[in-house]
Amino acid sequence: MNKSRREFIKLSAIGAGGLVLANPLLNAMIGQVNAAEPMDASKIKRFPTYCEVCFWKCAGWVYTDEKGEIWKIEGNEDDPHSNGRFCPRGTGGIGMYNDPDRLKTPLMRVEENGKQTFKEVSWDKAFRFIAEKMNKIKEESGPESLALFKHGSGGAHFGKLFKAFGSKNITAPSYAQCRGPREVGFNTTFGSNINSPEPVDLENTKCLVLIGNHIGENMHNSHVQEMSKAIDRGATIITVDPRLSTAASKSKYWLPIKPATDIALLLAWMNVIVSEELYDKNYIAQYAYGLEDLQAHVADKTPEWAEKITTISADVIRQTAREMAFHAPATLIHPGRHVTWYGDDTQRLRAMAMLNALLGSWGRKGGFYFPEKAKVPSYPHPGYPPVNWTWKDHLDGTYALADSSIANVFVDMSHPDNESDYKIKGWFVVGTNLISTIPNTQRTLEAIQNLDLLVVVDTMPMEITGYADIILPECTYLERYDDMRVSPNRFPNVAVRVPAVKPKYLSKPSDWIVRKLAKKLKLSKHFNYESYSEVIDWQLKQMGSSLAEMKEKGVLKMERKTPMFIEEGDYHEFGTSTGMIELYSLDLEMEGFDPIPNYTPHPEPPQGFYRLNYGRAPMHTFGRTANNPNLNELMSENCLWVNPFVAADNNLENGQEVWLKNQDGVVSDFPIKVRITERIGKDNVYMVHGFGRANKKLKRSFGRGISDTQLVTNVMVDPIMGGTGMRGNFVSFVTDKPESEVIS
Repeated sequence: MNKSRREFIKLSAIGAGGLVLANPLLNAMIGQVNAAEPMDASKIKRFPTYCEVCFWKCAGWVYTDEKGEIWKIEGNEDDPHSNGRFCPRGTGGIGMYNDPDRLKTPLMRVEENGKQTFKEVSWDKAFRFIAEKMNKIKEESGPESLALFKHGSGGAHFGKLFKAFGSKNITAPSYAQCRGPREVGFNTTFGSNINSPEPVDLENTKCLVLIGNHIGENMHNSHVQEMSKAIDRGATIITVDPRLSTAASKSKYWLPIKPATDIALLLAWMNVIVSEELYDKNYIAQYAYGLEDLQAHVADKTPEWAEKITTISADVIRQTAREMAFHAPATLIHPGRHVTWYGDDTQRLRAMAMLNALLGSWGRKGGFYFPEKAKVPSYPHPGYPPVNWTWKDHLDGTYALADSSIANVFVDMSHPDNESDYKIKGWFVVGTNLISTIPNTQRTLEAIQNLDLLVVVDTMPMEITGYADIILPECTYLERYDDMRVSPNRFPNVAVRVPAVKPKYLSKPSDWIVRKLAKKLKLSKHFNYESYSEVIDWQLKQMGSSLAEMKEKGVLKMERKTPMFIEEGDYHEFGTSTGMIELYSLDLEMEGFDPIPNYTPHPEPPQGFYRLNYGRAPMHTFGRTANNPNLNELMSENCLWVNPFVAADNNLENGQEVWLKNQDGVVSDFPIKVRITERIGKDNVYMVHGFGRANKKLKRSFGRGISDTQLVTNVMVDPIMGGTGMRGNFVSFVTDKPESEVIS
């Protein structure tokens, strides 16, 4: 075998940042905990921020003590994302700042004594190396051959750099690996995307339907608060889930569905509502297109038909359908967020959108409201150069309904087997661990080996950093300015982030990194400011405020300009081809797909195997927080939920450590502890995503539990929008320690 051009390098092998840690003063700061002693209140300061621990981005306040050290974080009462209350992740964000394992200095891949390792370098040397590589790729293949994978606020700054350089090949894994099918499913029905936060009127919902949606475990802050209030006032909750989730435990109806049969249930619900004429007749008559086609389509999709597929009794299917109709239009079938499951996900979300339409909940109180978003002026800069091609040209019309870039397509464009004219030669990876976010890890690694440049920008040494040519340490969100948070909500609003402390070690904000790299690339004209505070202040002044004012307020609310709901009988034009709600989708038909969803059976687990399901925990965000000192104390590893009958069949005991082997023979690097529980069915097992970290530099999370991503080798790509279905993998139990060892 030829030597790898880009070997995985253990960051622990270089002493975890030798030059930086050689400083005894900095050494003394690592892991320092503020003593619980009386503080001088007059010296306590607060700084506005919005949280970066998850995408909800709740606005809050960071407090520093008399020594200027971060003391605590709490919510901003004026913020509609948090209502003044932070979840465990938000309050634990201070752990990101204090984590001694965080990246501290720029690192460059070098070869010493025939072995690849990382060497600490200056920021200037790192920038010179990157600029030379970028310009070489540009000269040989064009600027479009550089791609940006991004997540979080820091990625926005690099997006501007890439556009200035001449590339629009920019992607966020959150689309194809998480939410994309719901955007296309709802857009082809209502002509509108869902976006974040989801515009669901939980404040007034009388009946909430959750399909594989774990509110309370995914900790979408304002939605958790609103759902709690809905439960207190007696709202009906219907949860469809093969596992008794936290939400299911609070529900009037728990439907423990057989995995991969959700479309059959949705079609049967529509059969009941249409055949019994329980749909909103006036609403459908005025706003919907294709009712007669839908009636014919679901005529034979009876509850009895669905019972044989889903294992949910026909009586329960009818009862829950009638309950939804009884509370309509204040009935909400929640669209969820992580919806890339089985490859037919866009059609499943289409069915959910259509069910909402039949109940009249879109644009109605207790259903979906119409959000408004604040308009923030763009800071003056020269126009970006035109590009010769983008990722869409590589697809040649495939996934035409996708309204955002598809991360796995970027991997394909970088892979050695790409024979098209559109090739990616270099990656910037900002704030996302592609090893655990994009399924089919082996293909991602093969693509990485084919690159001429890989730059990773992060706060922590994730698995992806081990393959980088250059690692740039980004400071945490508590130490920097960023673009204002602008998100659609009931009322337009913006929130600011102001640094509460200076960046630790040699880490830097992304806006600083971009500005310095732009100078090396002779692109400084696009970044004509000395501090990002200038950008924010200029934007706010155009909006009638200022950064000085926002440092005191944190959140700026504005008045709505359009109605929040459709009033009875109002004219409303939808953004579809017909201008109406499309129960029969002309866009899908035009692209050669079913205009109304159909149920197609999915493969069953082989003998001795069980479907692998995964989810979230309220104290963690993906794999980014598993090493956080504060949050790791709340949950340090995941466990494997196993049904008692399955445990008995496999001679498993509670707390026993097992390894998992998937249908393709892949064995997990690490073991996981068994949790025997009746809260899960017999045909699947469940674990929380984001554990089993394979980088030894992550001292708290290394080898703790299993990474579900490692076992996801069967990826079912959604033919409509390119999303990666990841719940078609099956695992069996390995009770003896495998001989192979993880490379880390």
